[in-house]
Amino acid sequence: MAGRKRKMMKLSAASCPEPPHCKVNTSSSSSSSSSSPPIGSMTCEKDIVASREEPSRPESVRLGEDFYQRPCVALAQALLGKVLVRRRADGCELRGRIVETEAYLGGDDKASHSAGGRRTQRNAAMFMKPGTVYVYPIYGVYLCMNVSSQGEGAAVLLRSLEPLQGRPVMRQLRAQARRKAQARPLKDKELCNGPSKLCQALDIPRLFDRRDLAADPEVWLETESGDSGSAGPAIKPPAAETAAAPVVVAASRVGIESHGEWAKKPLRFYLLGNPCVSVVNREAERRTLHGGP
Repeated sequence: MAGRKRKMMKLSAASCPEPPHCKVNTSSSSSSSSSSPPIGSMTCEKDIVASREEPSRPESVRLGEDFYQRPCVALAQALLGKVLVRRRADGCELRGRIVETEAYLGGDDKASHSAGGRRTQRNAAMFMKPGTVYVYPIYGVYLCMNVSSQGEGAAVLLRSLEPLQGRPVMRQLRAQARRKAQARPLKDKELCNGPSKLCQALDIPRLFDRRDLAADPEVWLETESGDSGSAGPAIKPPAAETAAAPVVVAASRVGIESHGEWAKKPLRFYLLGNPCVSVVNREAERRTLHGGP
C-alpha cells in the first residue's frame, strides 16, 4: 500500500503543472483556516477548470516585420484570423483571434485621421514603419487600436476579436470598464466585439501607442501553424484535415457616415458567420456569396 500511495502521488503531481495561465483577482471576507487544502491540490483544480473552459490551442508563431510590409487593404485582409496577444505584468497572457478590421488609407481617404497628409502628435504612429501600434481615444473615455501599414499615413483598425485565452480575466476587465452597476454578465461573443471593447478586454492602454508589434514584449500578433497567411513557411495538415478557408466579406466601414463617398467604400473586412463580428452587413454578404453589384 505504501508503494502504491507513493506512485499515485507522483502521477498526481505530474498531471498538475504550474503555474496556471491567468488568475481572476477576487477578494474574500472569510478568514484563513488551518484545514485549507495544500497549494498543489488548489492549483490542480484551477488547471482542470481552465482546461475545460479553454481547450488547448494549436502551436503558434509570432509574426515578424515582413508580415506587416503590405499595402493597407492587403494588411487589413491578412490580419483576419491572426491572434492578438497581450502579456500583462503578472505574466498572464490574453489572446483573441482577429475577425474584423477596417482599412484607413490616408491621403484622399477623408475618414482617415491622416487625410490629406495631416500629421499631428496624436497620429504620428500612422506614419511610422508598418507594424507600429496606433492607439487613440474616442469620446474622451474609450480607446481604439490600429496597426500601421505601407502607404503614407495608412493604418488598419482592429475592430473585433474572438476570445481564445483568458476569458475570465477579459470578463473582469470589461466589467470594471462598464458603467452600469447591475449590468448582466457578458457572453463570450460580447467580450471583444467592438474596437473599444477589445481594448478593454485585453487591457490595451494608451501608452501602447507607437509600440512595435514585431518586437514588443507586452503585445504582439501570432499565426497558428497551418495558417496560409503567415509570414513564414507553415506546417500544413493533410488535405483531409484542412478546414475550408473562411469567407471574407468586404463591407462599408462603421460610424463614418459624414465622410461622403468614402463612407460607402468597402474597406471593412470580416469573417462570414463569425458570431463575434460587431456589425453584420447582409447586402455585402449577399454580394460576396452570389456576386452582383
